[in-house]
Amino acid sequence: MSESDAFRAEARQWLEANCPPSMRLPIRNDADMVWGGSRITFHSDDQRAWFERMRERGWLVPGWPREFGGGGLGPREQRILEQEMRALGCRQPQYNLGIWMLGPVLLEFGTEEQKREHLVPMARGEVRWCQGFSEPNAGSDLASLRTAAVRDGDDFVITGQKIWTSQGDKADWMYALVRTDPQAKKQQGISFILLDMRSPGVSVRPIELISGKSEFCQVFFDAVRVPARHVIGGVNQGWRVAKRLLEHERAAMATFSEGGAPTLDALAIAAPYLAAAGPVWRDRVAAALMDQQAFALTARRLKEMAIAREDVAALGAIMKLVQTEQESAKYELLQQLMGQRGLAMEGDDFTADERAVCRMWLYTKSYTIAGGASEIQLNIIARRVLGLPA
Repeated sequence: MSESDAFRAEARQWLEANCPPSMRLPIRNDADMVWGGSRITFHSDDQRAWFERMRERGWLVPGWPREFGGGGLGPREQRILEQEMRALGCRQPQYNLGIWMLGPVLLEFGTEEQKREHLVPMARGEVRWCQGFSEPNAGSDLASLRTAAVRDGDDFVITGQKIWTSQGDKADWMYALVRTDPQAKKQQGISFILLDMRSPGVSVRPIELISGKSEFCQVFFDAVRVPARHVIGGVNQGWRVAKRLLEHERAAMATFSEGGAPTLDALAIAAPYLAAAGPVWRDRVAAALMDQQAFALTARRLKEMAIAREDVAALGAIMKLVQTEQESAKYELLQQLMGQRGLAMEGDDFTADERAVCRMWLYTKSYTIAGGASEIQLNIIARRVLGLPA
């Protein structure tokens, strides 16, 4: 038996023994998700057990070095573990933006002191992170950000605002881009810094959305003091760090595209309406489901490429565009098929799935803006992937 086969057998046996049956079911709502952080919440004993067992095994971050709380697995072993978890239907034991995006950047650009301070708590699910990139006038044009960080002794004093910060009201720490040299060209005067959300001068205000959810927030900085040692990759070198982080952000989409986030069974919802619909509608639903499956398979490939440390920048830019446009089109199609019943957000005359369709239709409008508007993604693909002239 090869080493890979031996590890596969060991991983399968361990997962079968340690992943509770309820943690092998599809995620249907927010309560099914465990977000790591200082205020971590478990909605069942099985959630807690699955989280704690994976944490002690080091498999919350299987590819990180053991000294930083990881499992110490190589790329091949990580792929095998992913495959075995998928085969059993195992849920993600936790969700953590820090692990998916900031962690890999710290491993590459962080000092030994920064790694030891932040990676171990992150690997144990003890800190929840949010991303402070977008600003009111610097969203898709990220390099135009104006949040200022002025050096004062051993600290930077930060003043400004971030917007569309996902889960900013629940986060313990933020990784942010700030302008440390206002005289330099756009990308050359930016630094990547870590800051404690409990610092004096930080205030958070949720943004009310048309879907009824308030996942996004505004974050204000009023002369917030942050130690200069929290700058990652060097002062005025933040742009290269941010670009690498965004590559990991694209790869992290695979976690959500394969049942890793609350989802609706589009086929089950559409079935009663399809029975009375013509062949054109059935073809449109079938095409949407095939697109969804094709994306999931491509996302799986993207994740494996990232694990193998291959360049995923080009594919990631395309995937972001495709995913958001597909989700928006899927719920647009469901609403057209359902007619007036697809417009209900409340009422006992409607099923929970019918009410959820309307909320998701509204919520997907943010998908094509958050993380880079679709129009900007098309420009990026045209220039940086296809090499077309500006």
